[in-house]
Amino acid sequence: MQIHLDALGGVAGDMFAASLLDAFPELEAGVLASIRAALPEVSCECIRHNDGILAGRRFVVARSGASDRTAHHHEHDHAHDHTNTHAHRHWSQIRAVLERAPLASAVRVHAIGIFTHLAQAEARVHGIAVDAVAFHEVGAWDSIADIVAAAHLIAHLEITAASVSALPLGSGRVRTQHGPLPVPAPATTLLLEGFTTLDDGIPGERVTPTGAAILRHLRDHAPPAPAAPRTLAATGIGFGSKTLPGIANCLRVLAYAEAPAAGKQSEHRELGIIEFEVDDQSAEELAMGLDRLRTHPDIFDVVQMPVFGKKGRMMTHVRALARASALESAIAACFTETTTIGLRHHVVSGAALPRRSLTVTVEGQPVRVKVVDRPGGATAKAESDDALAGESHAARASLRRAAEGIALRGSEDEA
Repeated sequence: MQIHLDALGGVAGDMFAASLLDAFPELEAGVLASIRAALPEVSCECIRHNDGILAGRRFVVARSGASDRTAHHHEHDHAHDHTNTHAHRHWSQIRAVLERAPLASAVRVHAIGIFTHLAQAEARVHGIAVDAVAFHEVGAWDSIADIVAAAHLIAHLEITAASVSALPLGSGRVRTQHGPLPVPAPATTLLLEGFTTLDDGIPGERVTPTGAAILRHLRDHAPPAPAAPRTLAATGIGFGSKTLPGIANCLRVLAYAEAPAAGKQSEHRELGIIEFEVDDQSAEELAMGLDRLRTHPDIFDVVQMPVFGKKGRMMTHVRALARASALESAIAACFTETTTIGLRHHVVSGAALPRRSLTVTVEGQPVRVKVVDRPGGATAKAESDDALAGESHAARASLRRAAEGIALRGSEDEA
């Protein structure tokens, strides 16, 4: 899926989550489950909101048991005083929480990726090592929840390309644990390097550090796609909580599905192939490392096979299929997750059939289904993980078949 963000009021983590949940409300239960997995003490909801100009959603985060669901100090409240309610957390502490939490692998990768951008920006601002960074405002539980929500949505929508309109600069000062800082905050300006900005004359913090980190992560993970036919699949509006003078404080998302050209049965693309052998890593450690590679945003798939090396020693041959434009990132991940000290890589031409991901409901349970347009007609494959709750093989198979049938009937109706 491709998305375009129209930053009318600005960009913040809660606005990003609210806009996509307004467009895809069926994902709300999954988002809330991911947040509970990482932050059991936090409760969230996506409420309907109308500012008198537009209607959409607000993403509200609160500690469990709070009597007032909007009493929290959310990052995009622009309250100009972030010094009273936020305890600081070191980046290593936040990373450990995300690594231990029972999150889906892809969600964890995106959440850590977004936070890594924040940590690197803060380290540059303060002239310290990344591991020494302590978050204050962004380390608060509501901002962590926003980032987990964003990571869940990026993963489950399988966002492959993202673009954003010119970003409002804002103006003024914001009071933080570091004292008064100019708007945009120093870390925010670093994260927005390379993005187009504008000054619309409206003051305040218009792009928050969390919002900027999400944009930077999307730019690296899903850069803007070349102009091509595409179908507008959904649109949504997410609000911040502050009222701006004369303008709706909202972020609009336009979600697109690629539209295959008439008669086109496959899409040609450039792919990176990475190959290497491992003979000194335990099977358990290697399996975990390869699982992490499979969830890397720049790696499409990883396969392994037994081979014989020098002196008849058994080894594991690994082949990774990666995004050609991000080959260096994928290579770095291979060195990080395995014990190999050398590898081979090259770029090849590939072809892929048009496909799209749908979420259907079977017996009250959401099931993700991938529909592929083949020359002989569409086929569907349900996500096996979504059927794990089935009590038996027969029950799981029945659930998958029902989901695939619903998805195919929906595709025929669209046609």
